[in-house]
Amino acid sequence: MHIIQPEAVGLSAERLARIGPVMQRYVDQGKFAGVITLIARRGQVAHFEPVGRMDIAQGKSMRPDAIFRIYSMTKPITSVAAMMLLEEGAFRLYDPISAYIPYLKGMKVIARRTPDGMELEDAHREVNIHDLFTHTSGLSYGFDELDPLDKLYREQLWGKMEKNPRVGLDDMVEALAGLPLSHQPGTAFRYSFSIDVLGKLVEVVSGKCFDQFLQERIFDPLGMLDTGFWVPPEKVERFALNYGPDEKHPGILKDIDPLKKSSYVKPVSFLSGGGGLVSTTEDYLRFCQMLLNGGELDGQRLLGPKTVDLMRRNHLPDGVYEDANKAYGFGLGGNVLVHVSRAPGMGSEGLWSWGGAANTKFWIDFKEQLIGILMLQYMPCNQYPIIDDFQNLVYQSLVD
Repeated sequence: MHIIQPEAVGLSAERLARIGPVMQRYVDQGKFAGVITLIARRGQVAHFEPVGRMDIAQGKSMRPDAIFRIYSMTKPITSVAAMMLLEEGAFRLYDPISAYIPYLKGMKVIARRTPDGMELEDAHREVNIHDLFTHTSGLSYGFDELDPLDKLYREQLWGKMEKNPRVGLDDMVEALAGLPLSHQPGTAFRYSFSIDVLGKLVEVVSGKCFDQFLQERIFDPLGMLDTGFWVPPEKVERFALNYGPDEKHPGILKDIDPLKKSSYVKPVSFLSGGGGLVSTTEDYLRFCQMLLNGGELDGQRLLGPKTVDLMRRNHLPDGVYEDANKAYGFGLGGNVLVHVSRAPGMGSEGLWSWGGAANTKFWIDFKEQLIGILMLQYMPCNQYPIIDDFQNLVYQSLVD
């Protein structure tokens, strides 16, 4: 990776030098094992810095080419895949998803939650494809321990996948079809399996397995050499361990996905478009740069500029926001910064971003022609404000 002098793209080298010590402090305090930070502006990489370790027990330093579980940073890639097919006329944004996946026709909606369970009603309309892109479908994820709907998700979907490693996209969609929607389609934002359903849509309308489509239409054209649904044996030495807090030993990091047991070191059946990919910092930069360029990279055009423009606009209904402070809306597959003054980190209006469960994060600032990528492996997400710190450190370094 070629790294230019920061001043050539309007960044201060002196100010960028503040990033490394802050990231190192997180490592020295035992909060994270290792971190990679990257900044690109105007198509050039001006900062790329690994700190810490990718394997504490083995004493392995964080490699520049380390492979990470990117979890929900898979979602923008899936969204791009679907938009490529929309451009080809395979479907329309407001088509009902049941026109392509009949399982999902006639779903019921929770009218109210009661002490005895849930009362259901008919949907006012069917879930459409736009609802899936924007997480307004009424589907859920199963993360809320107090919600009776999410209890059903854990029992009938997550439980099924944990017991049977051969569960695939068809099985997931069929299980979703048997569960009620949390709200009427299009009326509220609820983070969910919506993008996984988009992955199944990609299979249906393209006639190809989801992983094959991604490989042939996105990864190969963009030169994303290390991105996929699993880490092959010859690359396992580059696979960063995923850490979490050790409940028995406070202040100590615990390997929560040992390589010998990890589902990421062997082929998988469930090709999760919502959270299944692994990638590297450089690979994800190529994906981001394609979007910043209006859908093209190194002569390979994946999307038209107007399609990218549509994706990065806020699509949520008035009064419906993804985050509590109402700084962000949501586009087709990613966050959109709507109110800069309400955001916890600096940025520009229209900034498009998303992150992953292990604290990975990217953003694309179209106004500043700026890309920021943060890669690390630690769960739970958002326990520490490293994302906000990194974002502020990036923006304070802009001098032009």
